[in-house]
Amino acid sequence: MTRAPLHRRTFATLLVALALAASAATAGAQPTVVKLASLVPDGSVWTKILQGTGAEWSAATSGRVTLRIYPGGVAGDEPDMVRKMRIGQIQASALTVMGLSSIDDSFLVFGIPMMFDSYGELLYVIERMEPTFKKRLDAKGFVFLNWGHAGWVHFFTKKPVTTAAEMKKTKMFVWAGDDRMIQLWKDNGFLPVPLAATDILTGLQTGMIEAYPTTPLAALSLQWYHSTPYMVESGLAPLVGAMVMTKQTWMKISEADRTAILAACAKAEDRLEREIPAQDSMAVVEMLKRGLTVTEVKPEARAEWEETAQAFAAKMRGPIVPADILDQALKARESYRNQAGR
Repeated sequence: MTRAPLHRRTFATLLVALALAASAATAGAQPTVVKLASLVPDGSVWTKILQGTGAEWSAATSGRVTLRIYPGGVAGDEPDMVRKMRIGQIQASALTVMGLSSIDDSFLVFGIPMMFDSYGELLYVIERMEPTFKKRLDAKGFVFLNWGHAGWVHFFTKKPVTTAAEMKKTKMFVWAGDDRMIQLWKDNGFLPVPLAATDILTGLQTGMIEAYPTTPLAALSLQWYHSTPYMVESGLAPLVGAMVMTKQTWMKISEADRTAILAACAKAEDRLEREIPAQDSMAVVEMLKRGLTVTEVKPEARAEWEETAQAFAAKMRGPIVPADILDQALKARESYRNQAGR
């Protein structure tokens, strides 16, 4: 049998190799689907912003990166989301401080009661500490995408509460999973009942809990305030969150597409920063029309709340919040207050 000349066989081999390479490139061009979970209610302002962000990801990357959102706790509570990211079941989450602290304790600095007096203080501290948080997340295998805001946390209760002493007699929801925080509430004289956030409504209906800390916008969006028609006037802390992605998934995305994703996330952060505080205030107005009562906290009672908050901060430094993180936050906060002439 006559064989083809060597150069013709070499050319044919080259064609086959090129075809295989093209096939591999096509396979590699399959879109990266990022599954993102969150507790934010479906249809809420937060979900709509997430959906808009996802649409921008897809448009900016020509469909190479798409975002699939699982809102409303369908993927479980926040510690469940973190666990699922670690094993690859989902690739990203929009988390509150409690979920972020499942990755790194440093985020609990935002959970210290009465640490901040205003959004101005909060944003000033965040801006100066952002590189630190990014670095700590990176060390744990996660990439920071953007900050999120959910409003200012208040206590919502079944019965009127104005003082810390009255609050200490009330069965109160605390997030299950962090035994240190549960013990801290107990050590300060409270009656914490650890539950998943997805079980709050059931806990209220069964009488397992009589109060919970959340933002007005969340209480309205989730309709929890019907079971707890009283809100303590004094706020506890801003509810801070962030969107994070696993580093493993992030590294599969091209550098150009990462830049586009971060630009879309920055727009989402800016929108949350601008819109949520106003909507949080409007939520109180709406709930007042529907039966909510805001319980007044008199100056002497506020002093009691602040004293209790300071006791929390003292006990959190070191065992719960890394000392260097708290010190850094306090230094930034004091810088802001000095500039404001306080």
